[in-house]
Amino acid sequence: MNPHFFHFGTLFLPPYFTMLSVGLLLAIFLARRWARRHDLDAGRMLDFGILMVVLGVIGAKLLHVLADGYFWDYVHLCTDPSQVNWRVDPPECRALGGVWDNAQNTCHPAAKNCLAWASGSGFAYYGGLLFAGLFSVWFIRRHKWPAAKICDMGGWTIPLGLAWGRMGCFLSGCCFGAPTVHGSGIVFPAGSSAARAQWEAGLLSTYRIPSLPVHPTQVYESVASLIIAALAYFVVRQRKTFDGQVFVFSMISYGAVRFGLECIRQDERGEWLGLSTSQWLAVVIVGVCIPLYVYFRRTATTGAAHRERLV
Repeated sequence: MNPHFFHFGTLFLPPYFTMLSVGLLLAIFLARRWARRHDLDAGRMLDFGILMVVLGVIGAKLLHVLADGYFWDYVHLCTDPSQVNWRVDPPECRALGGVWDNAQNTCHPAAKNCLAWASGSGFAYYGGLLFAGLFSVWFIRRHKWPAAKICDMGGWTIPLGLAWGRMGCFLSGCCFGAPTVHGSGIVFPAGSSAARAQWEAGLLSTYRIPSLPVHPTQVYESVASLIIAALAYFVVRQRKTFDGQVFVFSMISYGAVRFGLECIRQDERGEWLGLSTSQWLAVVIVGVCIPLYVYFRRTATTGAAHRERLV
């Protein structure tokens, strides 16, 4: 875990945004090169990529706010801070500028903050995928681009960018896994999100000591995303029988991986009927991709038959 990258005096680069930015810039660069090879406007592809990033960040932030389990805290921070309980001890409460409540043995924010939901590094991948995906449908149709081919390009650039972003999660200490006794376990430092979560669960006497070893789910997902990107580019892309096949493979593969990893994640997330928000969204993604596969295949078959009739 490294909370700061590249210090410049009092300025520093946060690891999550640094790694995420590298991943997104790499994806945009590769998409632009792909556009040139396929006789598409590279400049317009650059615009497309930048707008996708902007809307993806907005969507990821909104889903995080709605699904991270703290929605009403954000509301109360703007209306009545005394309704919000910060899970910290008295010294840290004072350091944060909070008000210690002796009666409830908890810390409250001292002032209203209606923009608390927009601060911090919390993002939800599926929210970004949804917002960016809806925008891409409109953009591709407006400019009459080959939709299935564009989707296939996203089938390997999206997981490649995600792999970098998840390493940013690891360096920031978020999105951690459940405690484990296996050799793959990672110990996060005192005061980290993992240590705080284990203290709140009664596993540690204080969050001011290192965490118990946990599954590095961020690393698992990063490696899995790289594998998906490699398979999509070097195997499925080379052997596909119709456009759109690479994209469907990538989305279904990631949905399956994410569903499984959620079983060993331990950070706080919203749950419904025993499944996390991300697990439900993974089910939806896979469910949508099955008819999408049929659609891409039928479209390709219909197009081929039409060309044969013209000949």
